[in-house]
This record gives sequence, structure tokens and C-alpha cells, in this order.
Amino acid sequence: MSQSSTRWSATKRYCATLPTAHSQPWLRHPPSEVIVLFIDEHRETYRVEPICAVLPIVPPTYYEHKARIADPDRRPPRVVRDEALKPEIQRVWAENFGVYGAYKVWRQLNRESIEVARCTVERLMRSLGLAGVVRGRSCRTTVSDDAADRPADLVHRQFTATRPNQLWVADITFVATWTGFVYAAFVIDLYTRRIVGWRVANSLSTDLVLDALEQALCSRTGTQGLIHHSDRGSQYLSIRYTERLAEAGVDSSVGTVGDSYDNGLAETINGLYKTEVIRRRGPWRHTDAVAYATLEWVDWFNNQRLLESIGDVPPAEFEQAYYEQLEGHAQAALLKQKGLRDTRGGSNNTLLFSVARLWEMQVKHQLGKLELDLPLAKIIRDQTEDGKFELL
Repeated sequence: MSQSSTRWSATKRYCATLPTAHSQPWLRHPPSEVIVLFIDEHRETYRVEPICAVLPIVPPTYYEHKARIADPDRRPPRVVRDEALKPEIQRVWAENFGVYGAYKVWRQLNRESIEVARCTVERLMRSLGLAGVVRGRSCRTTVSDDAADRPADLVHRQFTATRPNQLWVADITFVATWTGFVYAAFVIDLYTRRIVGWRVANSLSTDLVLDALEQALCSRTGTQGLIHHSDRGSQYLSIRYTERLAEAGVDSSVGTVGDSYDNGLAETINGLYKTEVIRRRGPWRHTDAVAYATLEWVDWFNNQRLLESIGDVPPAEFEQAYYEQLEGHAQAALLKQKGLRDTRGGSNNTLLFSVARLWEMQVKHQLGKLELDLPLAKIIRDQTEDGKFELL
């Protein structure tokens, strides 16, 4: 056999290794770019036409592809559109911690008035190698106290609400760090899906859940008649926690079966937290690293993350729309203050600050996410002396 025939046989065998519908079912044939690149590498030896006879491409297609490279104006509208969409898809995916899949990216693009079909986003994300995160298995962290008195189950797995501050759900999850386990507690408003309170600590004690509850109570108004639902963890059944709920006029509810379905929404938020932050950005060195990342994630979750269960809008926007419908734009303006509450005492209103909100502002300032002209302590002191601010 001649040397030329041997090389041609080797070329044909190489062609058989290119992606096909058999090896990659989503492809009907190898990508055009792969075929053109292969022809460019071997055209000097075998010429274009013989190679095209082996590959699923005709010579005019090859020459047209080369002409488009030389003259971009010859590209068809779809190719031009794809090139314009790819940076936008990459931007939305990156801005949202790289956790969005095609559905969420498609929703966000349309929210930004970039009209595109969902199938187009799926195709381009696949070509860019982008994909959303997939949740792993959950881990049970509840340590129940069978000897403790338990409140009744007021929810009965009917996780529905018609307004904010009607039903809160709470739960704890854990994070492994180089210095030991760290625990995160969340309090979520069922109607808006907003995280209204959270806390990270290295101890699985009552203080952990109590601090998260205090933040939630300080950042919200109108909690009378509120139901607080949790699992049967000993922290939530402690005397200090139940007394604080009673003091705030909040009815306590505890699941009766003791599995994840009794606190399904809180388990869902825990799953998102572990999937979108902990597993993607680990390993974690210490408690402070987890706390800073959690702060960043909670702020993004409340103000930017699209949730399908509330119409593919962020929780803060969904809550704002509720108050706009209920009380008009005046209440919506209060919501935009991110926790600052107005006593509505006249034209010289006083703004009430919670300690939890001040702590969160200070952490954001240290992370470079909140710009202040003066130190926060001086701003609060000066404004308090002028009677414009008041601490709760």
C-alpha cells in the first residue's frame, strides 16, 4: 500500500472519531467549526473535495464558511444574533453566582427587555459550556427533644399564605470548615419567600436561632397574629425561644411527623443555600468566611434571585408589588429603605434603625458593597443627635 493510501486511511479513521449523533445524541453531525478546522489541516495533502466526500459536508458549505470568516457581513442573521446574545448570557450567568440554568437566564434576559427564545438560550449556553447548579442530597441536622413539650402543628403541610408576615418558617443547616462545623439558621417569610432573619455561628445553641429570630422581628412590622413554624429541634423548643415568640405575639407551630415534608419550604431554602454557595465556593476556612458569603448570598437572594414560585421575580420586588397594590406607592417607598421604618409623625419623620440592620450595614461597608462618606458610627451619632434617627 502506498504512503498516500496509508495516510488517507488514517484520515478516514480520524474522521470516525469526530463527534456524531451516536457518541453525542444532541448532535446530528459534528459542529461545522470542527469539520472546517479538520479540512484546513489536511487540505494541502488530500484536497477539499475528497475530504468532503468522507465528512458530512459539501464543498460549497466549506467555502461559504471560509468566506464568512473573511467577510463577517456575509454571516446570516441568526449567527449575528447569536454573537450578540452570547455576552449577555455570559453576563447574566456570572452576575448570579453561576447558579442559573437556561430557564432562569432566559427569564432574566426578558426582564431586561432582551427578547430571546428559551430554546435559543439553551442552545447558546450549551455552546458556551454554561450550566446551572444541581442540588445534591440533603443532610438531616434536627436534634429533636422527645421529652420537651411541643406546640401544635398549625400548618399541617399547607404552606400557603395570602400576605407577608402571615407565616414564617425556620430551620438550621450546617457547613463544614477547616476549623470545625459552622451552623446557619434562617427565618423565611412564606408569602414573599424573603429571608427575613439569619445567623451564622459555630455553636448549635439556642442563641443561634434566637439571634436569627431577633433580626427578623426587628426588621419587620405587623407581626401580630404571625405563625412561626419549625421542626422539632431542641433549639426551637427551648424555653427562651418559645418565650420570645410569645412576647412578640407570634404563635408557635411545630411539625408533628418529624420529617422534611413538615418543613418543606425551609428545607428548600437550605438546599438552595448549600447548592448555590457552600458547595460551589468551598472549601471554607472558618466561621467568618461562611458569614460573609452568607450575607452576600442573602442580599442577592432577597433582591435579585428569580423565584419561579412567585412569578419569576425577586422576593423584594414581589413584596413591593404587594404593598403597591395594597397601600399605593407610599408603602412601596418605605420598603425600598431596606428595613428603615417611618413613624409617619408628620413632615419631620424619625427613621427607626434596628441593631441587626446596623450590623448588616457595617459588614457590607467592610466588604466594599456600601459606600459611606463618613464612618458609620459617626453618621449614626450625628443623625441621632439631630433627632433624625432613633435606635430600636
